Amino acid sequence: MNERKTAPAPGKKSRKNGQLKEVWRRFRKSKTAMLGLILLIFVVGIALFADLIVPYEQGITQNVLERFQKPGGAHLFGTDELGRDLFARIVHGSRYSLLIGISTSVCALLIGGLLGAVAAYYGGWVDGVIMRLTDVVMTVPPVLLSLAVVAALSPNLRNLLIAITISCVPSMLRLVRSVVLGVVDEDYIEAARSYGASDMRIILKYVIPNALGPIIVTTTMNVANMILSAAGLSFLGLGVQPPYPEWGALLSDAETYMFRAPHLLYMPGIFIVLAALSFSLAGDGLRDALDPKLKD
Repeated sequence: MNERKTAPAPGKKSRKNGQLKEVWRRFRKSKTAMLGLILLIFVVGIALFADLIVPYEQGITQNVLERFQKPGGAHLFGTDELGRDLFARIVHGSRYSLLIGISTSVCALLIGGLLGAVAAYYGGWVDGVIMRLTDVVMTVPPVLLSLAVVAALSPNLRNLLIAITISCVPSMLRLVRSVVLGVVDEDYIEAARSYGASDMRIILKYVIPNALGPIIVTTTMNVANMILSAAGLSFLGLGVQPPYPEWGALLSDAETYMFRAPHLLYMPGIFIVLAALSFSLAGDGLRDALDPKLKD
């Protein structure tokens, strides 16, 4: 019995590869986007290979005889008020700052994204209840909301993550809702309904994936805002507590000695700016690369 062999037709995988190549081509044409990508690789690389760059012990070993040393020599970025190596503290502090920025943005995306998709998909009273609650939360500025949550829960890393996530959820919810509203009436959604797919399956498999473009871009750019928010709260003493070398906490410690040892202030400040700038530029370039309205 002879078996008929047919050549496989081009599938979804080849189309997706072609789309990814086109997005990458458009992304790399932007000099600012590539600069952001290079800075992002630099900052993330520091966090990933911190132990190989400098031992953590150098950042916690105290030596009062080497207090307030200026940058250079045995201490690349100088030393702090306790004689600890500032370079080691900044390098290992990158892990805390990036952890806060990325984890809070992802959590806000998961929570706000699901609620926004449900509100847009069902509409009616479900949409009304979710959006009215969101409006109530948004009456409080995000910074004040974060301050209130941290003050109520006590300052530490876990509560800082909770506070920043809560402050970011409403804006993400509104974004996802607006994007999904343009998707739920498409023909393939109606086809999925007619085949008996459950609402949750339709939302997770068809609605959200087809609205990912602007959502991914906003999430990437939110990381920069979250890093700055965490640094601000830590500077006020409501974020990561000593002895953990989070960048905002380093700025808070340097405030007392800013005139005597200004390097304690501007060294972590430079890295905060670089990290925020990298995510902002990369997110902006990704937005342009994913925008189908932009033509060569």
